[in-house]
Amino acid sequence: MGAVCDVYDAITSDRPYKAGWDPAEALRKMVEWSKGHFDETVFQAFVKSMGIYPIGSFVRLESGRLGVVIEQSSKSLLTPKVKVFFSSKSQAYIKPEIVDLNHRDKIAGREDAAKWGIKNLAQYWAGDAIPK
Repeated sequence: MGAVCDVYDAITSDRPYKAGWDPAEALRKMVEWSKGHFDETVFQAFVKSMGIYPIGSFVRLESGRLGVVIEQSSKSLLTPKVKVFFSSKSQAYIKPEIVDLNHRDKIAGREDAAKWGIKNLAQYWAGDAIPK
């Protein structure tokens, strides 16, 4: 487990020579590398605890809203809680709302925050203020 966590931390952390990868991208790459590099049972347990869309992943919902994964679900790896704050349809910020994907909406895919002009996703995790 130490090896799995060390690799995940290394590739998601900012370094002087490169920016850290998005959590979902890091897991995707680790799946590619997992055969022969990690104990399969340990790696599967790690993915189950992290989720398919790890906390901090920037995602687009089928409704067109964009947000950040803030909590995993005990029911399914595909239904985390997401804090939405932007509408891709109207190209505008919306009042932040926490959406439990066990009850409504679905993740349509991962998004690149830079594409939407968002530089620091961490600032959108807390508080109820509409981002500026």
